[in-house]
Amino acid sequence: MGIFDFLKSADINKQVEEYRSIQDAMLLDVRTLQEYREGHIPGSVNIPLQSIAKGEVPSDNKDAQIIVYCHSGSRSRRAVSILKSMGYSNAKNIGGIAAYRGKVER
Repeated sequence: MGIFDFLKSADINKQVEEYRSIQDAMLLDVRTLQEYREGHIPGSVNIPLQSIAKGEVPSDNKDAQIIVYCHSGSRSRRAVSILKSMGYSNAKNIGGIAAYRGKVER
């Protein structure tokens, strides 16, 4: 692990492929509802960051694999931090849809 590894962001394209191979994993989009409607990764669930900050939870199972993205990676990083503080040990930030090259749904 190098000194600047914290600056590297996850490759959202690779992470989405890995998500698809994890049984019962949840792909969580934490952008606003309007952003979600403009285009989202197929199979994702939308719970905006503001809702998570107010205590809305993506799953009753705190061991669930929750793969989180937003537009650039900033909101998803905050969402993962909040989820982990709520006891979700398997929440993971995969970055932003801005770098995603796959199919999007509207």
